[in-house]
Amino acid sequence: MNDDLSLSLDDALVLCREAAMALGASHENAHALALSIIAAEAEGQPSVGFAHLIDYLDALAAGRIAGKAEPILTRPAPAIILSDAGGGIAHTGFDRAFADIVSVAHSFGLALFVQKNAFTCGALGFFAGRLAREGLVALAATNGPAMIAPQGGTKPVYCTNPLAFGAPREDGPPLLIDQSSSATAFVNVRAAAEAGRPIPEGWAIDGDGRPTTDAKAAINGALLAFGGTRGANIALLVEVLAAGMSGANWSLDAPPFDRGSEGPGTGLFVLAIDPKLVDPGFEERMAAQSARLAGDYGVHIPGVAKAVARERAARDGLVISKALHRRIVDFHR
Repeated sequence: MNDDLSLSLDDALVLCREAAMALGASHENAHALALSIIAAEAEGQPSVGFAHLIDYLDALAAGRIAGKAEPILTRPAPAIILSDAGGGIAHTGFDRAFADIVSVAHSFGLALFVQKNAFTCGALGFFAGRLAREGLVALAATNGPAMIAPQGGTKPVYCTNPLAFGAPREDGPPLLIDQSSSATAFVNVRAAAEAGRPIPEGWAIDGDGRPTTDAKAAINGALLAFGGTRGANIALLVEVLAAGMSGANWSLDAPPFDRGSEGPGTGLFVLAIDPKLVDPGFEERMAAQSARLAGDYGVHIPGVAKAVARERAARDGLVISKALHRRIVDFHR
């Protein structure tokens, strides 16, 4: 018995968008959210794809996301675009500003997009990757509710606070790095808890601050930063960029994304740079160096596998379990 369904990208987009609209999201917000979900699923990131859409739909139903929020964009300087998301989807303000970000970066050499008061943004590489495909080097950072305990600590003070970095390469997909400051993403721990699976040592501590491999105990405790103090320092760096500069909630002050009636009010920092204004041969040098690292030294080049997965999804569509498809469809009613 086949427990999966196959959907074209267009059909998957409609499925996600209509579910969000049924819960009060505007067409623009629902479309922006659906695009990010489909992109994650198409790139082989199911934990922030269809499965993560349920978190957004639950948040819309509970009022943690303002479904009809209109982001307010301002320009305090020619190369800086600020967005107040108004408690809504993080992607809408970026979508509205995207053409300006690209144009400004090509004209001035760099552009900065900073946003506050948004729901969590899912796959952060979605933002950096889009800019890299426009020939820009991009750095993105975002925060959320506290989930990480620092080295030696027993209480969470940072979110998983990811960083994403994209860089264009000639005749190939961009380099695209997207990783959290924690040893793993929260969605991986939650998936293990739901499946009754243990988690590896070093991922988390329980509510008493003791190392644990019990995923359910980890959810009631805290995640650990990768690399101890070094990872915690990266989490703090992200916190300053995403929340400190934007005026968004610090992770310690952000309400949870998965319960209650108030959204986390997170921040987003995106810097775009035109490398050709510094070195006209940047993309060719990136391509040559990537080929050398991969071919001669066996180095994994992040972004290549995602590009291959995107091409496969465009050709063959996406696979979703019937159970998950049914959960999404149920939100339509």
